[in-house]
Amino acid sequence: MRTYKKIPLESGHCIKEKLLQWSTQFREVVWLDSNNHQQQYSNYDAVLAVDAFTMIQTDSFEAFDKLKEYQALTKDWLFGYLSYDLKNDTEHLKSKNFDGLNFPELYFFQPKKVFLLKENTIELHYLNFVDDELEHDYNEIIQQKISGVQTNKNKDSIKIKLRMTKDSYFEKFKAIHKHILRGDIYEVNFCQEFYAEQTKIDPLSVYQNLNTISNPPFATFLKLDDKYVLSASPERYLCKNETTVVSQPIKGTAKRSKNTEKDAQLKYNLEHDIKERSENIMIVDLVRNDLSKTATKGSVKVPELCKVYSFDQVHQMISTVTSEVEHTKSPVEIIRTTYPMGSMTGAPKVSAMKIIEQLEITKRSLYSGAVGYFTPDNDFDFNVIIRSILYNETNQYVSYSVGGAITAKANAEAEYQECLIKAKAMREALLS
Repeated sequence: MRTYKKIPLESGHCIKEKLLQWSTQFREVVWLDSNNHQQQYSNYDAVLAVDAFTMIQTDSFEAFDKLKEYQALTKDWLFGYLSYDLKNDTEHLKSKNFDGLNFPELYFFQPKKVFLLKENTIELHYLNFVDDELEHDYNEIIQQKISGVQTNKNKDSIKIKLRMTKDSYFEKFKAIHKHILRGDIYEVNFCQEFYAEQTKIDPLSVYQNLNTISNPPFATFLKLDDKYVLSASPERYLCKNETTVVSQPIKGTAKRSKNTEKDAQLKYNLEHDIKERSENIMIVDLVRNDLSKTATKGSVKVPELCKVYSFDQVHQMISTVTSEVEHTKSPVEIIRTTYPMGSMTGAPKVSAMKIIEQLEITKRSLYSGAVGYFTPDNDFDFNVIIRSILYNETNQYVSYSVGGAITAKANAEAEYQECLIKAKAMREALLS
């Protein structure tokens, strides 16, 4: 049983900053922040979960079966992540590329303490409540002293490298085009890694830098002992509210300009770019097919197609696909039948993932996976881990990957430059 308390917040409370700073004392932390973006399908402005009571950690072998059993047994809040390489469970594929991060492929925990922020209130949900623990923690939180965004003290020692040279990228781009011309695939999301070895960072400061730079709607700070995810994700993978399931794939990116007129033109150009729209529509078709596997008959809809949203760093083309499911449908089964998300693979999905494994150099790990939570009522909400920095503190290894959709009409130089645009915020966050 959980003890529940709802507390009104006074103006100027800075509760987000205080919660996040307080949370870092725990071994397990998941912080999810909408940055006050108004989102039709979100239930909370921000969520924090800390301190595992129970947990599940596994490789990809029968991972979704294990998660399904764990979720059904606990019937409680669960927070954690799904790595991209769980594709090996859903489609019986393999991952043999280099992995400098060594993250578990699936990790979820049942937190002792959950904090839910909505407008001017905070809800505290404590498991196995002891005496005045809730009041003590809350007083400790509100008394936190906020120091603001800190400079990364080790920034001068960070040497960021590319795992793939530009020439190699162009060669692999040609190989992908041959696959497209042969009819193996229509589209593939091809990625490359930026990394730094023998590197120490302050994860909280880097996350705060990244969040300030990008101000995304699906920001994440995740800590699992010595492993960290610092994410400025703009993309929702999948959420479920009662019987409604929603996916919001992103395909199509344009840079921003400080000049108002030029910025408006860049947005207009993206809205009317035939190539970008075709990429987006291909993935929408894939998502529609994935959702239909668990949807009630005739319930899959596309209420929003190729709408351009503006973020601090880029303009993005986003579509919204919805479906209805039976009350009895397992939430894990809904995720299993749509995983990995089509926006990070390509179409057809299995062929695209095989080509990704052949041509990419690095194991994706949690990049292009998902972080999120299940509720006690079998609802869930997960983002897509892109625009993110992954850090193994023990290995002193920092990684961030970027990619883009390659189709028959794609241009190698343009796709490469798009990768650099996407990588800019992570680089700035590390070197600020």
